Amino acid sequence: MTDDGLVIGADGRPRCSWGGSTPDYAIYHDEEWGKPVRGDDALFERLTLEAFQSGLSWITILRKRPAFRAAFAGFSIAKVAEFTESDAARLMADPGIVRNRMKVDAALHNARVAVELDLTELLWSFAPATRDRPRTRADVPAVTGESTAMAKALKKRGFKFVGPTTAYALMQATGMVDDHLTDCWVPVMR
Repeated sequence: MTDDGLVIGADGRPRCSWGGSTPDYAIYHDEEWGKPVRGDDALFERLTLEAFQSGLSWITILRKRPAFRAAFAGFSIAKVAEFTESDAARLMADPGIVRNRMKVDAALHNARVAVELDLTELLWSFAPATRDRPRTRADVPAVTGESTAMAKALKKRGFKFVGPTTAYALMQATGMVDDHLTDCWVPVMR
């Protein structure tokens, strides 16, 4: 690892250090993380997965994502909003996902809230103006004023299990902020 937090992959490309730790992370880092995501269902998926990640390693969620997609009807907000208590019981019995009752209940509740919103417009309204990429991992915050405001706005609308750290992770994952390090090979997107 370099002093600024990059690793050089087998392909010779410099990546943010976490992006070089496993093949799964490398693919996610290179192809998805930090690229702009729009569309209510796509953002609902990311918001839900970030909430499920709370207290766990992201690699756990990443590896379970296909099972999450199957269990949550492809993260269709309209479909998940109609899930019943029997669906919640089905989810709690599904070994392919994280079986945490509070997180399952929050996901179903959040879908019922999101079905009434333009989630894309709401979430992207908190994206800061473009800024320079961080130079080192130490320059990457866990929480920002924008993520705190996003979490408050979501909670005000009734969302559950969405704090400022989860909101910032969502912003990073969906390209609302670009926290690839300055010398990371991934092109600047926005």
